[in-house]
Amino acid sequence: MKDFHKIDFHAHIYPEKIAAKAVKNVGDFYHLEMSENGMPERLLENGRKINCVHYIVHSVATTPKQVESINRFIASECAKHPEFVGFATLHPFSEKLEEDIALVEELGLHGIKIHPDFQKFALDSAEAIRMFKLIAGKFPILVHTGDYRYEFSNPVRMARALDAVPDLVAIGAHFGGYSEWEESRKHLLGRENFYIDTSSALFKLEPQTAADMIREHGVERTFFGTDFPMWNHEKEYERFMKMPLTEDEREKIFYKNAAKFLKLDK
Repeated sequence: MKDFHKIDFHAHIYPEKIAAKAVKNVGDFYHLEMSENGMPERLLENGRKINCVHYIVHSVATTPKQVESINRFIASECAKHPEFVGFATLHPFSEKLEEDIALVEELGLHGIKIHPDFQKFALDSAEAIRMFKLIAGKFPILVHTGDYRYEFSNPVRMARALDAVPDLVAIGAHFGGYSEWEESRKHLLGRENFYIDTSSALFKLEPQTAADMIREHGVERTFFGTDFPMWNHEKEYERFMKMPLTEDEREKIFYKNAAKFLKLDK
């Protein structure tokens, strides 16, 4: 079996002074035991065990005032670690949204990550649609999609947003519908300009179901992701390898799709 290079398309990192608190808060929110500590160096150490060569790193601003400091932190970590590809955060309720987007461009970050359930906005709200229109054609957006406990990120809301902003390129985390995978299949899978990642889904989905969803959506529009620090790389690799995929499909999802999407040379 070939040991493919891998790109982790979904990894959260935090500054040392807040990492422990941030990780605990995420674990409490999902009622899950977190596997790792959220530190950049630990991410690299973890990923090397499965031959990861790049990581899409991000964090989420729960309030507009956090946006700038988080984006500067992500950019600084990318400058230290060439393996990192930084995605910024934005908040649709920011009173200086255009300035926030301009700073993302200035910092050289590659995309945007949002989490509507943490940030308390609906994906198809007027504020969200305005934000999507401002970034469409500039940045792809990685979206936490789905949670049966909340309405903010429901897959049908993501579908409405994509209909409202057709040139928006979006990646729906967690197969496009964390804990609402049938809703994702109904409203999102198979859409153009829409991608999915495998993070925080394989611990719940049956391997055959996950493989069917990937093929239903399109292998070429699927990325491997861990949701570090929720899970570690070895565990997510083990779960991934249980899916009945071909070697060609695995190589695309592990590396080729993301490398092409992000225009990475290695």
